[in-house]
Amino acid sequence: MGHSEKTTFIRKKNKWLSLYDLKKIWNPEWFQGNRRKKNYFEGWYFKNVSACGENAIAFIPGISLNTENPHAFVQVISGKTGDTWYFKYPADDFCYAPNTFAVKVNDSFFSAGQINVNLNENKQTIKGNLKFSNRQTYPVSLRRPGIMGWYRYMPFMECYHGVVSLDHTVEGEIQLNSQPIKFDQGKGYIEKDWGSSMPETWVWMQSNNFETPGTSFMLSIAKIPWMGSSFPGFLGFFLHNNKQIHFATYTGAKISSLERNGDQLSLCIETKDFSIHIQAEKEENILNKGALKAPAKGQMERIIHESVNATIYIAVIKKNSLPVFKGIGHNAGFEMIGNTTLLKPQT
Repeated sequence: MGHSEKTTFIRKKNKWLSLYDLKKIWNPEWFQGNRRKKNYFEGWYFKNVSACGENAIAFIPGISLNTENPHAFVQVISGKTGDTWYFKYPADDFCYAPNTFAVKVNDSFFSAGQINVNLNENKQTIKGNLKFSNRQTYPVSLRRPGIMGWYRYMPFMECYHGVVSLDHTVEGEIQLNSQPIKFDQGKGYIEKDWGSSMPETWVWMQSNNFETPGTSFMLSIAKIPWMGSSFPGFLGFFLHNNKQIHFATYTGAKISSLERNGDQLSLCIETKDFSIHIQAEKEENILNKGALKAPAKGQMERIIHESVNATIYIAVIKKNSLPVFKGIGHNAGFEMIGNTTLLKPQT
């Protein structure tokens, strides 16, 4: 299992670590649920795309804590076919490292530097090792402990979001039912969610497969419950030429327009310095595939659909100046869940 053999792991139920509780706030990639026992989920999203863009595969390891059906899991989605698999394990098969980001689910290992997967159930076998390098990270500070900003400090949020790697290089091979998929000089991205439930409605899109290497984009818009009411909130980033542009509700950025037409979405984000124009669309031949399980009150019973073969058109324009970037992101992750009209800007 490579580096996983050198990592010390502890089981979910065994440790209440006071120092860990403090450190994890500024390390959102770490396991956050060490004190949670029910109505809780946590999952990491590892997207991997081959160098030529022909193959994409995403792994989602995680844990679901509830009174009826607590368990650990690894979800897998193929970008080429839209097929998905859900490998379920006892909750005690989930372990995490006490001083870094590394988790094990049964015989599979996941960290910021590599994954080793050994998944076998119902005649489905997925095995292999991928190593990650040249990782670009999201900055963390006291004022902004990750991409959620000061909302990260709020203890009553329904769902929290973290970005582990904006962009990195992938090397290795995955065998999908004995068929080898090579990822040498591929591209990778890692993020995560944790909390009690995913939002009632949301839009999420991500790509780091642009013509210009090192370019990456992610946007998440959701209906956010807040003190008995709700509001449409968003967060995201654009990485290009080693520079990051951050935009979110808490930064004062605004979504000036948002229009959905079937499985296409067009919108514009206005920040103090930039206008960001976006159009995302799903691949027609897999519109009804990509079924994944999502949490509600910690239980993985909600079915959503994700494409990892979508396309994102993006233009970033510096105000009172020329465009900073215009390009097309391929092999994009794209979700539109629930009544997305609730996310339109309020006039």
